[in-house]
Amino acid sequence: MRYGLVLYATLLHGYVAAQNYPEKSVTLIAPFSAGGSVDLVARAVAQQMSEWWKHPVIVSNRPGASGNLGVEVVVRAPPDGHTLLMGTTALSTSKALYPKLTFDPASDLAPVGLVVTMTNVLVVHPSLPVNSVKALLVLTKAQPGTLSSASAGVGSSNHLSLVLFNMLSKVNIGHVPYKGAAPAVTDVMGGHVAMTFAPIAAIVPHVKSSRLRALGVTAGVRSSLFPALPTIAESGVPGYSAAGWNALFAPRATPRALILRVHTAMTESLAAARVREALANSGADAAGSTPDEFAAFFTSEIAKWGSVVRAAGIAAE
Repeated sequence: MRYGLVLYATLLHGYVAAQNYPEKSVTLIAPFSAGGSVDLVARAVAQQMSEWWKHPVIVSNRPGASGNLGVEVVVRAPPDGHTLLMGTTALSTSKALYPKLTFDPASDLAPVGLVVTMTNVLVVHPSLPVNSVKALLVLTKAQPGTLSSASAGVGSSNHLSLVLFNMLSKVNIGHVPYKGAAPAVTDVMGGHVAMTFAPIAAIVPHVKSSRLRALGVTAGVRSSLFPALPTIAESGVPGYSAAGWNALFAPRATPRALILRVHTAMTESLAAARVREALANSGADAAGSTPDEFAAFFTSEIAKWGSVVRAAGIAAE
């Protein structure tokens, strides 16, 4: 009987809290640097959610440790819905890469919903004498160990794209981690690193201005932004497919009623024409899902990419 009363009181508290939510500004943690794809998605959604709630949703960039610093801010935050996370594919590999991690994404975060899916694009500095994935493979095999690829950090979708590329094509391209996609792309444009598997949002203007050369997209289908650009799978690496995603999370103990309130605001924001246009222009496809649908997807991503990390023998750098 006492357990039933406690459960009822907990549910009632969550319901009452949800009716008044949000009571103040909401902080949306973007765990990578400003200017990257995560930041662009977070700001597009935050602006619309602010209007929906009539309370500001403030994007706070917390880069570092492949996104883990920003994630930990959310994990340790009060479960009142006022601190949220724009999570990324990197969460799928956190436990496999960092066995001493102080949190477990699968148990310390509450899934709210899938926000976007996106492809990465394999781009190289224009000085590299290759114009296709096949030419890159020939060069890499002729000069093993000489090329490196920049990423947003260990375990990021850019890094995983490289790992899968190395595994399936049997080459050995090195890895140079940064604190976000933006600085990684900047260093490739500067000629400091040969290439990167960058989020499409981060490279569109640079490809169009010929400061970067695009060779292929990582997803299983071509991108509407570069319809003539082939997929990596059809360019000499059969079976290759690596798409990234961004999703909303809250601290694990956040009441279900609050999760649903956040989910509603997310869904309404993704339905707004200007948000969908902004996301499409940046190469991201608005997704949307229920909390339970996304929880199942997240579990499958942890299994998929965790096995890739272990098979490749990757350790946190």
